[in-house]
Parts: sequence; C-alpha cells; structure tokens
Amino acid sequence: MELQDRIIQHFHESLDLKARTIEEQGPAIEQAGNQLFQCLVSEGKILCCGNGGSAALAQHFSSLMLNRYHQERPGLPAMTLSSDCSTLSAIASDASFSDVFSKQIRALGQPGDILLILSPKGRSNNLIQAIQAAHDREMQVIALTGDHGGDMTALLLPEEVEICIPSPSTALVHEVHLLIIHTLCDLVEHQLFGGME
Repeated sequence: MELQDRIIQHFHESLDLKARTIEEQGPAIEQAGNQLFQCLVSEGKILCCGNGGSAALAQHFSSLMLNRYHQERPGLPAMTLSSDCSTLSAIASDASFSDVFSKQIRALGQPGDILLILSPKGRSNNLIQAIQAAHDREMQVIALTGDHGGDMTALLLPEEVEICIPSPSTALVHEVHLLIIHTLCDLVEHQLFGGME
C-alpha cells in the first residue's frame, strides 16, 4: 500500500466511525451533557479519570472546564484524578495501583458529583474500583468506553450514561472520545452561558 493510500485509509476509518457513533450515540451524548449541566447548576463538581491516553483526555476535559472551551466565562469545577503523580505513586506504593482513583474519589467525591471515566476497553481494575467508589459516594457516572464496554458496562446504574464507541481500535476510540469531550464542553457552555451558535 502506498503512503497516500494509508493516509486516506486512516481518515476514512476515522470519519466512518464518527458517523456511526453519532447515529448510535447521539441521545446518550445529549443525556451526558444534560447531566453535567445539572451537576454544575447544583454546585456539584466533575471528577475525571482514565489510564494512558484516556488520562490525557480526562486532563484535557478538566482543563477546558476550568478555563474555557469556546468563550470566556467563569471556571467550572472539574479535576483530573490521574494528573498528580505524587498522590498516584503514594497510593500505588502504600496500597495498590488498583486503588489510585477509588481512594481519591472516596476522599473528594460528594453526593451529586459526577465521575467522568474514560476507557477504550473497560477492563482496568482501577477504573472498575473507581466506579464502585463513586457509587459509594452517591455520585453519578458518565462512562466513555469502546469496543463492547468491557467490565465497566455491567457496573453502571440504569440512570447512568455510557457512550460506547463501536470499535476495537484504541487509537480510533481515543479520536472519537476527543470529539465527544469537545461536544460535551460545548453543550455545558451553551446551556450555562449561551453565546456561540
């Protein structure tokens, strides 16, 4: 395959997956946007987590909430649980890596807060424990998953939202998760502050 053909193939795979996702997951994305809005107007906060590339996406989301997406506005309360290496390494060393998110959620989470959790496979034990800790703290969960959702899907309550990207490719799932993150930020800004159409 020529290099140009590989480039074209990558773009077509990405576009096709995004088109399929909006057909299948549009209502779930809207529901997630509404839940984030309700959380924030009720003075709740958003805790975000993921591993690897998903950790970077979680951090990107919280930075957009704290600073801005499209428009200048007051900061919104969101934080990433995977960005403090001192805390992560302390918990992993003293307890286990499986506890790195759940221990923080039990310390920081409050009823009415939201856990935004990202995972292309949904199988990591630390993310499973994060969902359980969020439920213990009476938080809602919004899960951005991929493939078939993995073990995380079975833990979600009926009123919680899963946005599952129908692909086994971690790279493609990350691409679509980024688009969804931007869409959620836009929905929150639009509902709270109006402005850009």
